[in-house]
Amino acid sequence: MSKTLDKYSDAFFSDVAELLSAARSKTYQSVNSIMVETYWNIGRRIMEQEQSGKDRAEYGDYLITNLSRYLTEMFGKGFSEANLLSMRKFFSLYPDFYQSHRHCLRNLSWTNIRTIIRLEDEKERHYYLQEAASENWSSRVLERNIKSGYYRRLVSSQEMKKSPKSGLPSTPDAAEFIKDPYVLEFLDIPEDLQGKESLLENALINNLQKFLLELGKGFSFVARQQRISTETNHFYIDLVFYNYLLKCFVVIDLKTTHLSHADIGQMDMYVRMFDALKRGTDDNPTIGIILCADKAETMVKYSVLNDSKQIFASKYKTILPTEDELADMIARENRKFLTAEQRKTKKPAMKKSKGDMSKTDETVTDRHQ
Repeated sequence: MSKTLDKYSDAFFSDVAELLSAARSKTYQSVNSIMVETYWNIGRRIMEQEQSGKDRAEYGDYLITNLSRYLTEMFGKGFSEANLLSMRKFFSLYPDFYQSHRHCLRNLSWTNIRTIIRLEDEKERHYYLQEAASENWSSRVLERNIKSGYYRRLVSSQEMKKSPKSGLPSTPDAAEFIKDPYVLEFLDIPEDLQGKESLLENALINNLQKFLLELGKGFSFVARQQRISTETNHFYIDLVFYNYLLKCFVVIDLKTTHLSHADIGQMDMYVRMFDALKRGTDDNPTIGIILCADKAETMVKYSVLNDSKQIFASKYKTILPTEDELADMIARENRKFLTAEQRKTKKPAMKKSKGDMSKTDETVTDRHQ
């Protein structure tokens, strides 16, 4: 009898605990939404009051300083001049936020909003606003993604797949989900990993949650060292994921050296075998990503990577790039793509005068580097 009571008691206790957890979660979300909306309204009132002042610049400084002192005395911490300035900026950047972005209030904390509104680019702000809300990013994840250039790396990869005629992305495909490079600074491993694929693999598995965030939307982990076999041989794929948005498997081969033709051939074989042996009837074609330490433009140009919609090669970085390094990496990849597109369209080169020959030589040299 006591065992039966214990069984029902455990279920009862668990049900009550779930009710309380759900209520606390809803309460937090509700309070958070109210506070974000309140800060937006404070920003609105500050701007309205400033606009009624005679000397806006001088009056604005005076207003913020004294409002900060007053609110701090009334309510305590949280109303520094910097925070009030953020509220004002919040309203100035999103005067219609409450109407057009109301769905974001549930999952966007004030800390996240303050981080996002520091960004200068409007499209970048909008991206992080939507992603942080829909993916429920913590402030730490948001800060990390901004520092690693998450948005710019993704946009750069998409830009390289745009149609040169329309300037718009061709039909949505796997390329829109592939970044180059992938930033793996969270692994805390040396930058030079040559010949240590197992170390890289173990570090990725031990930091799987962070790696999934870096991979992007829709990825779920399936297996490591997935075996695929023929009649006479066994092959092992380093990492296998499934993307529920693309509805396909994604196989990753780790290379701690420069990309080689052998690596590309191996991945081509893996993708074909996985399609034949593992792919379900409702799945789209398998995608293969070679994650390598470095790659050469020539290697990509003269291989199946140049036209393949299933096989990609991306570099990885084990340290967080600086702003200049990130901009340089993205610019370098874009230059490579533009050069390839110009060759495809076969645009005739403009005749140059003798005085311009030096510039022509520089361009030719640059294309072959």
